[in-house]
Parts: sequence; structure tokens; C-alpha cells
Amino acid sequence: MGLDDRKAAKREALFGGRGAVRVWDLLGARRAAPFTAALWCELDPGGSVGRHVQEQFPELVIGIEGRGEARVDDRICALGEGDAVHLPLGSVLAITNLSSEVPLRYLIVKADG
Repeated sequence: MGLDDRKAAKREALFGGRGAVRVWDLLGARRAAPFTAALWCELDPGGSVGRHVQEQFPELVIGIEGRGEARVDDRICALGEGDAVHLPLGSVLAITNLSSEVPLRYLIVKADG
């Protein structure tokens, strides 16, 4: 089953950001400990996901396509093809799509503990 066969959750102005982000849950009900989520995300051109705290699970954000940046606490990290950003519990994340023309595509992998 590909992404086209699954329904994306569309979130507008997520955490006070701009534009829309579409999120596909790749695991669905199938969880594979220690992983709690694998999310394929697509952020609108010029869009952003506002600052939010990683409260439940540490995460990896992995750039797939496009040109963006992830702000982790006070550190700015590139988020493009092949970039990986680690988010420990308690860290603050914001994501920005630096392109005004193409979506930013990335994966979020969450793990327990």
C-alpha cells in the first residue's frame, strides 16, 4: 500500500505555524516496539510548524525532499534530503520550509524512552 492509498491528516497552522502540513501514519495500528510512530510529512511551500515541546517521545526527523530547517531549542539544523535531526525529550522543535515553490517532505520516527 502506497501513500496514495492512505488518507493523510491535514493540519493547518500546526502549533501556530503557517500553511498546511499533511501527515501519513505509516505504522497505523501496527506498532513495533520501541517505535511508537513513523510519520511521512509534507509541509506547504513557505509553511512552518510552530514551536512545540517533545513531551512524550524522543524523535528523529529525517529530510526526504525539499529545503528546510529545523530549530531545536536554540540550534538551527538543515532539513533537506538526507539530513537527520535528533530531538530528545523536553526539546523544543519548529520546522520551516525555506522554499516558496515546493513542499518540504520529511519523516518523523518516534521511539519509546
